[in-house]
Amino acid sequence: MTRIKRGYIARKRRTKIRLFTSSFRGAHSRLTRTISQQKIKALVSAHRDRNRKKREFRGLWISRINAGIGDNDKKKKIYYSYSNFMYNLYKKQLLLNRKIVAQIAIFKGNCLFMIANEIIT
Repeated sequence: MTRIKRGYIARKRRTKIRLFTSSFRGAHSRLTRTISQQKIKALVSAHRDRNRKKREFRGLWISRINAGIGDNDKKKKIYYSYSNFMYNLYKKQLLLNRKIVAQIAIFKGNCLFMIANEIIT
């Protein structure tokens, strides 16, 4: 029987994985077995952290809104908690999401109090 030489397919596959992990440090970008493991680990982390990022931003917006509402002067007479504020916002059918309300709370504090006054009355 004649000798059959291996084709280029496996080398092509390994090269493709190497390009993905070329920025990794040490053996994680050099050794074939370690490269494939690190690629799987990187993709799993990326998938997990996409959802985690959404969760963390939502928490950040909530804390910013709560801080903006909690900054009360005695003359403004608005005593709100975050949950009451959001409940009344949806009850009045004002379509403002948490991201927008958080930006209003940071950059335009007076505007947030105007919105809160509209909700109360």
